Amino acid sequence: MSEQEIGKELTLLGREVKQPVRKLERFPNRHPGREYLVRLETSEFTTLCPITGQPDFATIIIEYVPDKWIVESKSLKLYFWSFRNEGHFHEHVTNLILDDLVNLLDPIRCKVIGKFNVRGGIAITVEASYERGKDPKPGPGTGAGLVEASTEE
Repeated sequence: MSEQEIGKELTLLGREVKQPVRKLERFPNRHPGREYLVRLETSEFTTLCPITGQPDFATIIIEYVPDKWIVESKSLKLYFWSFRNEGHFHEHVTNLILDDLVNLLDPIRCKVIGKFNVRGGIAITVEASYERGKDPKPGPGTGAGLVEASTEE
């Protein structure tokens, strides 16, 4: 599949989007069988404390070893934005992100690190990981990583 053909399948890349979108997209890995690490990092993740409603800021780091699929980065940016006005505990939102990515990509390994800024004098870092064949399949997450049958290989 050419890059132009892949681009036609993606619904967010190359299009103007003015609001958050809870949808992750993927494209085929052109190097299946080669084990390599993909690392994505943003320092602009925000969510709300589910109790107080105060904003929580974090750096989110994703590291994964792909198999057949790669996450499309614009969809990831818009997906992160979708958490901005929702209340989540740090531990829960980090695991939701992991579940969505594993459901979308079926990677060999995946780790999500949420490094939340200090609030109340305490910094919280959450690391959630998955390894195919070792860990159970994830829950549904937010549903953003669930793939429609028509996009399966």
